[in-house]
Amino acid sequence: MRARSALSILALAAAACALPGVASAHLNASGMGPIYDGIVHFGLSPEDSLPVAALGLYAGLRGQAHSRLVLGVLPLAWIAGGGLAMAGAGLPAVALSAVTAALFLAIGGLLAANAELAPRLVAAAAAALGVTRGLADLAGVAPSLPHTGALIGMSACVFALFALAASLTLPLTRLWMIIAVRVGGSWLAATGLLLAGWIWRYGARAV
Repeated sequence: MRARSALSILALAAAACALPGVASAHLNASGMGPIYDGIVHFGLSPEDSLPVAALGLYAGLRGQAHSRLVLGVLPLAWIAGGGLAMAGAGLPAVALSAVTAALFLAIGGLLAANAELAPRLVAAAAAALGVTRGLADLAGVAPSLPHTGALIGMSACVFALFALAASLTLPLTRLWMIIAVRVGGSWLAATGLLLAGWIWRYGARAV
Protein backbone atom coordinates (compact mmCIF):
# COMPACT_ATOMS: atom_id res chain seq x y z
CA MET A 1 0.00 0.00 0.00
CA ARG A 2 2.81 2.40 0.87
CA ALA A 3 4.54 1.63 -2.41
CA ARG A 4 1.34 2.32 -4.34
CA SER A 5 0.81 5.59 -2.48
CA ALA A 6 4.36 6.65 -3.22
CA LEU A 7 3.96 5.83 -6.90
CA SER A 8 0.70 7.75 -7.01
CA ILE A 9 2.34 10.81 -5.45
CA LEU A 10 5.24 10.61 -7.91
CA ALA A 11 2.84 10.31 -10.83
CA LEU A 12 0.86 13.34 -9.67
CA ALA A 13 4.05 15.33 -9.14
CA ALA A 14 5.29 14.42 -12.63
CA ALA A 15 1.94 15.42 -14.13
CA ALA A 16 2.03 18.74 -12.27
CA CYS A 17 5.54 19.45 -13.53
CA ALA A 18 4.44 18.68 -17.08
CA LEU A 19 1.74 21.35 -16.99
CA PRO A 20 3.10 24.49 -18.72
CA GLY A 21 2.89 27.68 -16.73
CA VAL A 22 3.69 29.99 -19.65
CA ALA A 23 3.48 29.38 -23.39
CA SER A 24 5.93 31.35 -25.52
CA ALA A 25 6.15 31.54 -29.29
CA HIS A 26 9.55 31.82 -30.98
CA LEU A 27 11.96 33.54 -28.55
CA ASN A 28 11.62 32.91 -24.82
CA ALA A 29 11.66 35.95 -22.55
CA SER A 30 13.89 34.89 -19.66
CA GLY A 31 14.29 38.34 -18.12
CA MET A 32 18.08 37.98 -18.14
CA GLY A 33 18.80 39.75 -21.41
CA PRO A 34 18.52 38.96 -25.13
CA ILE A 35 21.65 36.82 -25.37
CA TYR A 36 20.46 34.57 -22.56
CA ASP A 37 17.02 34.48 -24.21
CA GLY A 38 18.67 33.02 -27.29
CA ILE A 39 20.55 30.48 -25.17
CA VAL A 40 17.33 29.41 -23.44
CA HIS A 41 15.50 29.17 -26.75
CA PHE A 42 18.19 26.94 -28.22
CA GLY A 43 18.30 24.73 -25.13
CA LEU A 44 14.52 24.25 -25.15
CA SER A 45 14.31 23.51 -28.88
CA PRO A 46 15.21 19.88 -29.69
CA GLU A 47 14.72 20.62 -33.39
CA ASP A 48 17.73 22.95 -33.01
CA SER A 49 20.01 21.17 -30.55
CA LEU A 50 19.66 17.51 -31.58
CA PRO A 51 20.74 17.89 -35.24
CA VAL A 52 23.65 20.11 -34.16
CA ALA A 53 24.81 17.44 -31.70
CA ALA A 54 24.40 14.69 -34.30
CA LEU A 55 26.33 16.70 -36.88
CA GLY A 56 29.12 17.28 -34.36
CA LEU A 57 29.38 13.57 -33.55
CA TYR A 58 29.47 12.72 -37.26
CA ALA A 59 32.07 15.37 -38.12
CA GLY A 60 34.23 14.14 -35.25
CA LEU A 61 34.13 10.61 -36.62
CA ARG A 62 35.18 11.86 -40.05
CA GLY A 63 38.23 13.76 -38.77
CA GLN A 64 39.75 17.16 -38.11
CA ALA A 65 39.19 18.59 -41.59
CA HIS A 66 35.44 17.99 -41.40
CA SER A 67 35.18 19.25 -37.83
CA ARG A 68 37.09 22.48 -38.38
CA LEU A 69 35.25 23.38 -41.55
CA VAL A 70 31.78 22.73 -40.14
CA LEU A 71 32.66 24.50 -36.88
CA GLY A 72 33.15 27.67 -38.90
CA VAL A 73 30.27 27.23 -41.32
CA LEU A 74 27.42 26.18 -39.02
CA PRO A 75 27.24 29.17 -36.62
CA LEU A 76 27.73 31.65 -39.47
CA ALA A 77 24.95 29.99 -41.47
CA TRP A 78 22.69 30.20 -38.40
CA ILE A 79 23.39 33.92 -38.13
CA ALA A 80 22.78 34.35 -41.86
CA GLY A 81 19.44 32.55 -41.64
CA GLY A 82 18.36 34.62 -38.66
CA GLY A 83 19.42 37.81 -40.40
CA LEU A 84 17.42 36.87 -43.49
CA ALA A 85 14.39 36.17 -41.31
CA MET A 86 14.63 39.57 -39.61
CA ALA A 87 14.98 41.18 -43.04
CA GLY A 88 11.64 39.68 -44.04
CA ALA A 89 12.83 36.65 -46.01
CA GLY A 90 11.47 33.22 -45.28
CA LEU A 91 9.77 30.08 -46.48
CA PRO A 92 6.18 28.89 -46.01
CA ALA A 93 5.74 27.14 -42.66
CA VAL A 94 5.03 23.76 -44.25
CA ALA A 95 8.08 23.96 -46.51
CA LEU A 96 10.30 25.06 -43.63
CA SER A 97 9.04 22.21 -41.49
CA ALA A 98 9.61 19.68 -44.27
CA VAL A 99 13.19 20.89 -44.85
CA THR A 100 13.91 20.76 -41.11
CA ALA A 101 12.60 17.19 -40.84
CA ALA A 102 14.54 16.09 -43.92
CA LEU A 103 17.80 17.56 -42.62
CA PHE A 104 17.26 15.98 -39.20
CA LEU A 105 16.76 12.54 -40.73
CA ALA A 106 19.67 12.98 -43.15
CA ILE A 107 22.14 13.98 -40.42
CA GLY A 108 21.04 11.13 -38.16
CA GLY A 109 21.37 8.74 -41.07
CA LEU A 110 24.87 10.02 -41.90
CA LEU A 111 25.95 9.43 -38.31
CA ALA A 112 24.44 5.95 -38.18
CA ALA A 113 26.08 4.97 -41.48
CA ASN A 114 29.33 6.87 -40.81
CA ALA A 115 29.16 7.78 -44.48
CA GLU A 116 32.38 8.92 -46.15
CA LEU A 117 31.53 12.36 -47.51
CA ALA A 118 33.93 15.07 -48.60
CA PRO A 119 34.31 17.98 -46.16
CA ARG A 120 32.65 20.39 -48.57
CA LEU A 121 29.52 18.22 -48.74
CA VAL A 122 29.28 18.04 -44.96
CA ALA A 123 29.79 21.81 -44.84
CA ALA A 124 26.97 22.22 -47.35
CA ALA A 125 24.67 20.15 -45.14
CA ALA A 126 25.72 22.28 -42.15
CA ALA A 127 25.00 25.47 -44.09
CA ALA A 128 21.56 24.18 -45.05
CA LEU A 129 20.82 23.27 -41.43
CA GLY A 130 22.03 26.63 -40.12
CA VAL A 131 20.12 28.74 -42.61
CA THR A 132 16.94 26.70 -42.21
CA ARG A 133 16.91 26.79 -38.42
CA GLY A 134 17.97 30.44 -38.35
CA LEU A 135 15.00 31.27 -40.57
CA ALA A 136 12.70 29.23 -38.35
CA ASP A 137 13.95 30.65 -35.04
CA LEU A 138 13.62 34.30 -36.09
CA ALA A 139 10.58 33.97 -38.35
CA GLY A 140 8.19 36.89 -38.02
CA VAL A 141 10.35 39.08 -35.77
CA ALA A 142 11.36 42.64 -36.58
CA PRO A 143 15.00 43.74 -36.80
CA SER A 144 16.13 45.00 -33.40
CA LEU A 145 19.09 44.85 -31.03
CA PRO A 146 17.35 42.41 -28.64
CA HIS A 147 16.57 39.99 -31.46
CA THR A 148 20.13 40.33 -32.77
CA GLY A 149 21.41 39.56 -29.29
CA ALA A 150 19.19 36.49 -29.10
CA LEU A 151 20.56 35.33 -32.44
CA ILE A 152 24.11 35.76 -31.12
CA GLY A 153 23.19 33.67 -28.09
CA MET A 154 21.82 30.91 -30.31
CA SER A 155 24.87 30.87 -32.58
CA ALA A 156 27.17 30.75 -29.54
CA CYS A 157 25.27 27.66 -28.33
CA VAL A 158 25.55 26.14 -31.79
CA PHE A 159 29.32 26.68 -31.74
CA ALA A 160 29.74 25.28 -28.23
CA LEU A 161 27.51 22.24 -28.68
CA PHE A 162 29.05 21.29 -32.02
CA ALA A 163 32.58 21.65 -30.67
CA LEU A 164 31.75 19.56 -27.60
CA ALA A 165 30.07 16.81 -29.64
CA ALA A 166 32.92 16.67 -32.17
CA SER A 167 35.51 16.52 -29.38
CA LEU A 168 33.82 13.40 -28.02
CA THR A 169 34.21 11.39 -31.23
CA LEU A 170 37.34 12.92 -32.78
CA PRO A 171 39.83 10.89 -30.68
CA LEU A 172 37.94 7.58 -30.95
CA THR A 173 39.95 4.74 -32.49
CA ARG A 174 38.48 1.58 -30.98
CA LEU A 175 35.89 -0.08 -33.15
CA TRP A 176 33.40 -0.78 -30.38
CA MET A 177 33.37 2.89 -29.37
CA ILE A 178 32.72 3.98 -32.93
CA ILE A 179 29.93 1.42 -33.24
CA ALA A 180 28.39 2.70 -30.00
CA VAL A 181 28.32 6.24 -31.41
CA ARG A 182 26.79 4.98 -34.64
CA VAL A 183 24.10 3.15 -32.68
CA GLY A 184 23.42 6.43 -30.95
CA GLY A 185 23.11 7.98 -34.39
CA SER A 186 20.47 5.43 -35.33
CA TRP A 187 18.52 6.42 -32.24
CA LEU A 188 18.87 10.06 -33.21
CA ALA A 189 17.56 9.18 -36.65
CA ALA A 190 14.61 7.38 -35.04
CA THR A 191 14.00 10.40 -32.84
CA GLY A 192 14.22 12.51 -35.95
CA LEU A 193 11.54 10.38 -37.55
CA LEU A 194 9.23 11.01 -34.60
CA LEU A 195 10.11 14.70 -34.66
CA ALA A 196 9.48 14.81 -38.39
CA GLY A 197 6.01 13.40 -37.87
CA TRP A 198 5.35 15.93 -35.11
CA ILE A 199 6.61 18.85 -37.21
CA TRP A 200 4.67 17.62 -40.23
CA ARG A 201 1.47 17.31 -38.19
CA TYR A 202 1.84 20.60 -36.32
CA GLY A 203 4.19 22.34 -38.74
CA ALA A 204 2.61 25.77 -38.70
CA ARG A 205 2.90 25.94 -34.92
CA ALA A 206 6.15 23.98 -34.51
CA VAL A 207 8.31 26.56 -36.24
